[in-house]
Amino acid sequence: MSNVYFRGLVSTSAGALLLTLGGAIFSASPAFPSQSSAQQPDNTANNKQESAPGSPTADQQKESAADRDLTKKIRRSLTEDKSLSMYAHNIKIITHDGEVTLKGPVKTEDERAAIEAKATSIAGSGKVQNQLTVK
Repeated sequence: MSNVYFRGLVSTSAGALLLTLGGAIFSASPAFPSQSSAQQPDNTANNKQESAPGSPTADQQKESAADRDLTKKIRRSLTEDKSLSMYAHNIKIITHDGEVTLKGPVKTEDERAAIEAKATSIAGSGKVQNQLTVK
């Protein structure tokens, strides 16, 4: 008799657990928008644009300590500036033998100029090639 009671207790507990989990999943589902209603990225085409022949690409970032440090300082300067857009915070910074190339889309011409100014103040005059595009 106790075996039957035990099985019933397990079945009841398992059913209660399933109901609880099902309710949690059902109530949480509106918080996650469907794929069709979620905002899709809009700068994909900008990131796939053709580069000019001989133009640096992100995979050409040098691994020398000086180049990494220069890139790090520029990136930190950009991300600390909260007036810049997310686009500006995510541009590509490619440093090769002290020469910096900036690539990617930004929101405005003012952002483009501000980023170039920040990079130039860190890398030095004549060391920054600005290939940023205004979205």
